[in-house]
Amino acid sequence: MKNKEIKELSVEELKQRLAEYKKQHADLKMAHFVTPLENPLQIRTARRTVARLATELTNRENQ
Repeated sequence: MKNKEIKELSVEELKQRLAEYKKQHADLKMAHFVTPLENPLQIRTARRTVARLATELTNRENQ
């Protein structure tokens, strides 16, 4: 997800997407431990998306 897309989401949508991407990241890591993924960059992309979502959610809660 791009930052522009993230800024358009509501707080509830942010929380929902954050949970989804955290689960996806955990699943990708587990799958990679068992058998190497064809594209291990998916793990990095998921991790960075989780960070972007969490940052935006924190910024909104602090305002």
